[in-house]
Amino acid sequence: MQVRHRSSPPSLTLPRKGGGNAAETAQHPVANNDVFNANREIGRIALTVAADAGRTRRMRVHEEGSLRVRFPNADPGECEAVVVNTAGGIAGGDRFDLDVEVGAGARLSVSGAAAEKIYRTHGPDAEISVRLDVKRGAALRWLPQETILFDRTRVTRHIDVDLADDASVVLVEAIVFGRSAMGETVNEGKMFDRWRVRRDGRMLFAETLKLDGAIAQKLSEKPVAGGAAAIATLLVIPGDDTVSSTVRALEDRFSGEVGVSAWNGIAIARFCARDGAALRRDLVMVLGALDLGTLPRLWSN
Repeated sequence: MQVRHRSSPPSLTLPRKGGGNAAETAQHPVANNDVFNANREIGRIALTVAADAGRTRRMRVHEEGSLRVRFPNADPGECEAVVVNTAGGIAGGDRFDLDVEVGAGARLSVSGAAAEKIYRTHGPDAEISVRLDVKRGAALRWLPQETILFDRTRVTRHIDVDLADDASVVLVEAIVFGRSAMGETVNEGKMFDRWRVRRDGRMLFAETLKLDGAIAQKLSEKPVAGGAAAIATLLVIPGDDTVSSTVRALEDRFSGEVGVSAWNGIAIARFCARDGAALRRDLVMVLGALDLGTLPRLWSN
């Protein structure tokens, strides 16, 4: 699909991702917002892989807009997909959809080429929809790099996972609130993150995270994040007390705080850290200890 944008008025400079000229915005607020709204990115990836004689092969790859997917490895057992956003980030009003199907007996890992940045918005939310369908005997590892939120970000994300009765999934999502090394904080904004996981159509796991308004102030509260600027969730299905005991054995080595629990065939670990670098160290340590497969090479960059 070709995404067409309206051209900007001749007297204005097209705002770049993450903002524009402050003087122009003050002088022409309505016109600038019209231009901003006209330059939204729309992207979609639809990917299907299938097992074939002991190998996992790509069966369908569909790309639209600014999203691309590349396949850097030659592992016959597991296909590795790397999602690339050629727009260089996500801004308010952008819409991205990712549909992934892992066929019966296939194995797939999905990661990102870099940390995804979500910039401030003049009004509308950025929208991200992820749909993962894992068939019988299949395994999916969803391992994107961090999502970095900028001040005055507004983003809504839905992650929907459908598992067959014996399918497995490892799902990691990490969120960093501002780049600490550059002195950034997310003073205000909105983060709405909705996860739903179903096994054979039956709800297995559901949660919703919503941070709205004074985000930095809320993160500073002890019951929320105790001042941490980076959080992550690791979901392992199937998972049991072995996952919990393995993670707890590492507690003296963590840079931040990590909590873990297991119930009804699910294991989940929560991470809080002072910044993205500390969060990644703890995630890599846990993923390695759990022996959940080789991490994508891009995670070490």
